[in-house]
Amino acid sequence: MSQQRAVVIVSGGAAVSPFTTPDAACAQGQAAGSTDTYLRQGLLDAGFTVFTSPATLGGTPAVTDEGFAGFSQPPHVLPSPLTVNSVGAIDDAGFALANFLEYLNEEFSIDTVDLIGHSMGGLFARAGHSELIKRESPITIGSLATLGSPWQGSFAGDYSAGEVSIDLADGDPVSEEILKQAKDLFEHASQGAGEQVTYEYLNTPGGWNQRHVGELDDVPVLLIGGDYLQREGGSPRMWPHDGLVALSSALALEVGSEVVPNRQMHTFPDVHSIYFADALELPWERGLTWDPEVLEVLVRHLTTAQARVRD
Repeated sequence: MSQQRAVVIVSGGAAVSPFTTPDAACAQGQAAGSTDTYLRQGLLDAGFTVFTSPATLGGTPAVTDEGFAGFSQPPHVLPSPLTVNSVGAIDDAGFALANFLEYLNEEFSIDTVDLIGHSMGGLFARAGHSELIKRESPITIGSLATLGSPWQGSFAGDYSAGEVSIDLADGDPVSEEILKQAKDLFEHASQGAGEQVTYEYLNTPGGWNQRHVGELDDVPVLLIGGDYLQREGGSPRMWPHDGLVALSSALALEVGSEVVPNRQMHTFPDVHSIYFADALELPWERGLTWDPEVLEVLVRHLTTAQARVRD
């Protein structure tokens, strides 16, 4: 069988997502879960080969999600070693994702992958790429796109860690409530992710970003952020933001070119996900992974990346 190229969508923190293939999706609920369904179908319609990577809280097999916009009866259920623990440590998620990508190589002859990461899925994708490099894997990462990913940490993580106070919300009741709920989630559900999605862990000298210098040198990177929630004069540590990640972090504005040398950036008036869209009584199209304009940018990015000839 000839080697092939595919797009792999990686869900973020606290996500539950199924494994789907280009030909098979979930029989009940959202075809590929709340994060991936719209992007998966749109990219398939655009002619790309698309897989979604499995994720659960705890890294158990992704069988069902009974929560908001969930799924059941996935076409295939992969074992825990191939399933990202979406509340676990970033590098552990990368290890599981690398296992999954090697599974795609073995079972589907995929040797080049274009990664799309939503939220912490962008960090998980980078960690998976790093793990493939360590393993001297034959799999090549052809491009990376991140949607609302906390390259510099999330203000919710910073607040939970005590690095910032609730004053960062500048009196906005919606943002204050987001901080409080996120802190509660991190304290009760995090198995490493909440502690690591901070500016201190990710973006200080010697931090996680600096430990991955050079890995993206030959990888075109697309950075997409949402700025639906605005506050004139607000601290860029939080404002503007998509409900969970500041625009400055989603666009990696303080991450140096030694880490991300080949980048394009796009901003949309969106919230972090359809969960936030629903909570704020917005149409789902205002969620980053369900926005038709975001899909258009991704299609252009992937078309260019797949036409690119490596030196």
